[in-house]
Amino acid sequence: MHRALRLTEVRVENYRTRSFVFEDGLACQPGQFVMAWLPGVGEKPFSIAASNPLTLMVVAVGPVSEAFHQLQVGQRVWVRGPLGQGFRLKGRRALLAGGGYGVAPLLFLAQQARQQGMDVDVCIGARTAADVLLTEAFERLGVGVHVTTEDGSLGQTGLVTAATGKLIETLRPDALYACGPVRMLEALEKQARQAGVDCQLSWEAHMRCGMGLCGSCEMPASEGRLPGWLACLDGPVWRSDES
Repeated sequence: MHRALRLTEVRVENYRTRSFVFEDGLACQPGQFVMAWLPGVGEKPFSIAASNPLTLMVVAVGPVSEAFHQLQVGQRVWVRGPLGQGFRLKGRRALLAGGGYGVAPLLFLAQQARQQGMDVDVCIGARTAADVLLTEAFERLGVGVHVTTEDGSLGQTGLVTAATGKLIETLRPDALYACGPVRMLEALEKQARQAGVDCQLSWEAHMRCGMGLCGSCEMPASEGRLPGWLACLDGPVWRSDES
């Protein structure tokens, strides 16, 4: 069932990304998502960047998200959720990896981890310096931040997996938590498996209903996922220690 929530703040994160802060909180876990509906426009899933107050980070990549970017403080958005399965923290040291706007649920996860007294490092990957998101927000939490850009305009040159590979060896994290494009997650899963490190990966998929009814977000079977694995219901977070 949808709830109408009023916007209290809109923050510009970069040239195509904004964070939308609502008046109310939402009882949820990092890695879960909500379906957000704008009447006359449509409905779309968004990862949760913070729970209290509820915050969604939206990249303008389609009709619904572009309409979001036109919203002003005081206007309302209809939200249902939380939905899906989120991350579960374990141990004392966490390594996070985010590609593009996949960093949004990881900020929420880092907040929770730091509240539990965990040591946290995050690898943030992007195409260019202009695409890098939330570095200052992570730093304010006391998280070690490692940036990679494909063009070398900020941080280490290359893909985020170049940074995670080194940190898995040096930090020996209790688990690797990641969100981003499919190819990035596949590479991270391989890295973690070879190093004997548990991993929790948030998979991106096209979602329509958000409740496991339409089957539009069924993921291909893999070593860890059986046929019929739905990103909206069984995921979006897949955990290697439960496969």
